[in-house]
Amino acid sequence: MANEALWYYAIGFIIIWIVAILFRKQLKIDIEGPFLFRRTKRLRGLIDRIAQRSPRFWKYFLNVGIPVSIFFMGLMVVILVNSLGTLLEAPQVQVVLPGVDLPGQPIYVPIGYGLIALFIVLVVHEFGHGILARVEGIRIKSIGLALFAVIPGAFVEPDEEDTEKASKKSRLRLYAAGSVFNLTTAAIALVISYALLYLLIAPVLAPAFYSDGVEITRVVPSSPADGVLSTGMVIHSINGQSIDDFSKYEAIVNSIQIGDEITFQTDEGTYHVKAGPNPNNKTDGYIGVQGQANIALKSGYPSYYEPLTQWVLYPLLELLNWIFVLNFAIGTINLLPARPLDGGLMLSELLDYKLSTPNVNRITNFLSIFLWTILIVSVVYGTGRGIAML
Repeated sequence: MANEALWYYAIGFIIIWIVAILFRKQLKIDIEGPFLFRRTKRLRGLIDRIAQRSPRFWKYFLNVGIPVSIFFMGLMVVILVNSLGTLLEAPQVQVVLPGVDLPGQPIYVPIGYGLIALFIVLVVHEFGHGILARVEGIRIKSIGLALFAVIPGAFVEPDEEDTEKASKKSRLRLYAAGSVFNLTTAAIALVISYALLYLLIAPVLAPAFYSDGVEITRVVPSSPADGVLSTGMVIHSINGQSIDDFSKYEAIVNSIQIGDEITFQTDEGTYHVKAGPNPNNKTDGYIGVQGQANIALKSGYPSYYEPLTQWVLYPLLELLNWIFVLNFAIGTINLLPARPLDGGLMLSELLDYKLSTPNVNRITNFLSIFLWTILIVSVVYGTGRGIAML
């Protein structure tokens, strides 16, 4: 499945580039090196209206957001530098595409939830920049979509002269806006998730269900379980030990050693898997399966509880989870103090308060080269390693 998804992405991006090159004038696409841009002047009116409803609120909101952004700027540098310690064994920085599952990948993003959440990330981020630009009196030249080789994105293009004329505080608010909006969206998704869990699911719905094994939600490609077990199977026992709740499943799986012969009793039959080494820790046993509690409705409860939980609330919680994860991850990565990321632009403004322009440029150029080198090496090695292990 991972191979198929990678091929779909590869074919899709090749088609996009061919169409863009052949019909660039008709489609109004700009090609600048490895970048594709599709600019439009639409939506500027909407951004204007949102900005002008309460400009004082937006300024106050971003005044609070600036120190938050500075905190994450420093934190992301520490995290990125520390990731070098596990680069060769368990790389933490990789290109994660919704629907693509690679061995050793830090996370797997389901394609449906991932694409919806990614769309929300891009819209929120760029609307944040656009709203603050208009609040600060900076005109918006264009809004659009971008493609850097195979990495999609969106942008709001503020007028350069207006940006230069704005105060340092205004520019700081502008540069911080995208990530602050992402972090706020992540917080809202988290609050809604906890509200659903603790106000509805835990007190009202949870007592109506019992755990009936563990449903397999993911089988990692090229793992020991690949080709043996499959998603959707329900595990009822492992090596003769009954799995009646998820904690028992976790305890058994975490105790597996390399070379162990594991017998899975499922709703589709009995299967045998020999544990191998974990791609991210060669001393740990590994089968390459992820799961979740398989729940069933107790007798005496309304029958609509089951579809409400399985088809509405759980998918909603899953979507909210990915909205949180992707907004938080992309929002904080954008705060790395490396130009042209938002964090790099903020760092330049902050240093400009005390240092001369040549010194500011020297510091930001060095830090940008240093951080981008770590990022590129980590992404290329981590992603290439995962593809090679397929």
